[in-house]
Amino acid sequence: MPAPPSLLTPRQAASLLGISYPTIKQWILRGSLPTVKTPGGHHRIAATALTRYQPQTAASNDPQSPRQISGRNQLVGVVTEVTIDGLMARVKLRIGEQTITSIITSDAVREMRLKKGDSAAAVIKSTEVMIARV
Repeated sequence: MPAPPSLLTPRQAASLLGISYPTIKQWILRGSLPTVKTPGGHHRIAATALTRYQPQTAASNDPQSPRQISGRNQLVGVVTEVTIDGLMARVKLRIGEQTITSIITSDAVREMRLKKGDSAAAVIKSTEVMIARV
C-alpha cells in the first residue's frame, strides 16, 4: 500500500530537498529529522517536517522575505552559532555532519534576524576550488 501524500520515503524527501539519500538517512538515524515507522519498519517523513530544510523564495518586495538569488551552490542547514563583534559577525551553519563558518556584517545578521536554531542557506560563489588531501 503506498504512503499517503503527506508521508514521504527517505528517497523522496532527499530528492525534494536536493540532497543525497545517505545524508537524509544520517539525519534520521541521528534523530534530527523525525519520522514515523511503517508496520514493516520503514521510515516515512511528514512533508511538514521538511519545511525547515527547504530553501525559501520571495515573491514580493517585503524586506522581511527571503530574497531570490541566482547562485546554485546553496547548502541548507541550521544555524548553530551567531557571534557579533562590532561591525562583523561570525555565523556557523550545520549542514549534515559538516559546519560552515561565514563572516558577514553584523547589520546583515540583524536584518535577517539570524539566531541559533534558524534554518539558513550558505551560498557559495567562487572562481577557484582547492583540494586538500585528508
